[in-house]
Amino acid sequence: MNKSVFLLPVAALLAACGSNSGGGGGGESSSIKIVGSSTVYPFTTTVAEQFQRANPGTNVIVESTGTGAGMKLFCSGVGSNTPDVSNASRRIKAGELEDCHENGVKNVVEIPVGIDGLTIIQSVNAPPLNLTQEDVYKALAANPYGQGPNQAQTWKDVNPSLPARKIRVLGPPPTSGTRDSLVELYMEKGCDANAQMKALKASDSDKHKDICTKIREDGAFVEAGENDNLIVQKVAQDTEALGVLGFSFLDENADRVKPVSVNGVAPTEETISSLQYPGARKIFIYVKGEHLQAKPSIREFVQTYARMWSKGGALERRGLVPLGEADASAATTQATELTSLDPASLN
Repeated sequence: MNKSVFLLPVAALLAACGSNSGGGGGGESSSIKIVGSSTVYPFTTTVAEQFQRANPGTNVIVESTGTGAGMKLFCSGVGSNTPDVSNASRRIKAGELEDCHENGVKNVVEIPVGIDGLTIIQSVNAPPLNLTQEDVYKALAANPYGQGPNQAQTWKDVNPSLPARKIRVLGPPPTSGTRDSLVELYMEKGCDANAQMKALKASDSDKHKDICTKIREDGAFVEAGENDNLIVQKVAQDTEALGVLGFSFLDENADRVKPVSVNGVAPTEETISSLQYPGARKIFIYVKGEHLQAKPSIREFVQTYARMWSKGGALERRGLVPLGEADASAATTQATELTSLDPASLN
């Protein structure tokens, strides 16, 4: 797995390795360790840079591990060898929260930081392409509609109106929250466009999950790791390939890649903010409440995040789409109060 690590400064790595003993203290009070989503990573590192300038005595470590792997680390326990914060490109799952609680992480604080668009990209040199969620499902499903292994080789095979262009999609691995969003926003929605599949969800949810969410493994979908910049690089050089990643990476690399429209809607800040774009999703950070007392700098870091996610703020300039007014107000309140997540809200 490709991982990115942001260290402020190099001494942060030493702080991570030579911290205090375990327990509820969370290790070195002058360090903050953050893991998780590659999509949220650039926003958190931007906040970390600003926070470090204002608080030079605090070391900040941000590691891109993917949402799922980040949650596993975050929920592994309390103390010096565990992260303080986890970035996530989806909500924490009920099972992950249960793992947290079983390992002593009882106070998980959920903070939405903005909206991202799960975009499908192609090379700027490729002809324009407009897909539906059902097209994506038919192209990538291991067993489309339960009718046997996927035999489609080109996009024309799944929809006669599409070009005879080889199906080759570079995307995230199963440990990634972006992969979870691909399944939820594209695969399941595309599958449920079929009335029989939608009915199956009510009658046999396990069978529905297998048919609607399992991605083919014959080379049409390529797991490209957690390094979204690598996906951009590969797609930019291949006019047949498509890529799946967060909107900010598209926005930053508009000279090399361009969006594929979905259901006739192109991803822009406006279509994502209004949730008109089918791939729009909230993104989050999760804070370990048990570490707040020993590390007051975590609370200050979250406050810095809240100041930077507003409309016209530094994170919007970085590619983050700000939350709507009501959601932004609630998020700002949560960033101040740091109320623990109610497990019932995940059901």
